Amino acid sequence: MKRTYVDSGVLVWASRGSGEFAERALAILEDPDRVFVSSVFVELETLPKPVHYRRRTEVEFYEAFFSSCALSVRASRHLADSALVEATRHGLAGMDALHVVCAASAGATELITTEKPTKPLLRTRRVRVASLHV
Repeated sequence: MKRTYVDSGVLVWASRGSGEFAERALAILEDPDRVFVSSVFVELETLPKPVHYRRRTEVEFYEAFFSSCALSVRASRHLADSALVEATRHGLAGMDALHVVCAASAGATELITTEKPTKPLLRTRRVRVASLHV
């Protein structure tokens, strides 16, 4: 089983998207050879707006994903400090650095993202990062 961390873009593509990108995201999420881990940061990026705007189907999709995860990493000062080091080392945006350190701390073997392969997120070596933009 692959221990997989997906960033919020994968969930958004799967829940709201259509066409090729949504299909790629859904294929990852429906892969029976994966167990998912996540973080409070993915929840923060996905849930607020659909809850606020009462997009119930989207909220239910996210909640089903989060409840199926083997582990959800919570915020901590240690994670923030590690993310700062990772961000400065590789030129990452703050949230991307948080996803990297959360994925690593959850024991993920891979982080799947919707970021393009040219983005700094794919430079990290802390966890293998794969882009759905191929």
